[in-house]
Amino acid sequence: MTEIIETDVAIIGAGPVGLFAVFECGMLKMRSVLIDTLEAVGGQCSALYPEKPIYDVPAHPSILAGDLIERLREQAAPFKPRELLAQRVDALREADGGFVLTTSTGNQVRAKAVVIAAGAGAFGPNRPPLAGLDAYEASGAVRYMVARREEFRGKRIVIAGGGDSAVDWALSLKDIAAKVYVVHRRPKFRAAPETTDQLEAAAARGEIEMVIPYQLHGLQGEGGKLSAVTVATLKGEERHLEADHLLAFFGLAMELGPIAEWGLGLEKTHITVTPATCETTMPGVYAIGDIATYPGKLKLILQGFSEAAMAAHAIHPRVFPGQALHFEYSTSKGVSAA
Repeated sequence: MTEIIETDVAIIGAGPVGLFAVFECGMLKMRSVLIDTLEAVGGQCSALYPEKPIYDVPAHPSILAGDLIERLREQAAPFKPRELLAQRVDALREADGGFVLTTSTGNQVRAKAVVIAAGAGAFGPNRPPLAGLDAYEASGAVRYMVARREEFRGKRIVIAGGGDSAVDWALSLKDIAAKVYVVHRRPKFRAAPETTDQLEAAAARGEIEMVIPYQLHGLQGEGGKLSAVTVATLKGEERHLEADHLLAFFGLAMELGPIAEWGLGLEKTHITVTPATCETTMPGVYAIGDIATYPGKLKLILQGFSEAAMAAHAIHPRVFPGQALHFEYSTSKGVSAA
């Protein structure tokens, strides 16, 4: 049954930044509704890499993505956000000084402000152009995410890619896998310098085998069961790496979906915002996290958290016009449900 839901702030995207926006709005006595196309909160952290370690969250030298989501849910829980999951926001229109959002299930959310925390928008993995790929994907031999590390215990793994995901998972799986190869087309990685140094140290100790400069060339096996991954240099030199799994980390194909039709200022697949408030070109609509862009933007979860706080404070006068905001630090104010 469809509903009409009244709230102060509609938050599109229930990833880590969207969840933290619930907390920041709640601290300012504003109610929130979370809307996400996925069936559970957490965004990419839950759907793609719940067991991936994250190293740049303050006070956590390392925290698994799934654990981070659980902590954020606990933090937001006192403010009782309504969660509309497994539904997409298909339409956004201005009405009565606020906004009406219509979801793919027919629900309507009436809000005084909107926060878009949709991460990369609709996303899916960039798939390598390899013959017979579908059969290996169906069997789980070729994957683009790691849900459970234990599935790879004692397995021979080829990891392809040169970004943070490839480096982080190579370091994480080397302790449980029988063999880990890292295939990359060049010696330089697009990952955090510290973890890149750790990768090189692990390779020097013989814990990981670096296969450079090679690219994926083919898959060998029968009935979707992988036996080897063929890699090749640009000169045509080939190697056959005996493997049970190929983990391909070539980033995500992103699209904004219906958001692209809402008349917001766009820069390719990102939404331009005013840095001090995170407001878009449509007054009352804000964008935070990976989907937002402005000069000096860093794609870090911690910056998304900061943007959530800035957006919440910018939204407060819309929800409580004429009411002065006497902000106090959370250490002195404490947390009380709105």
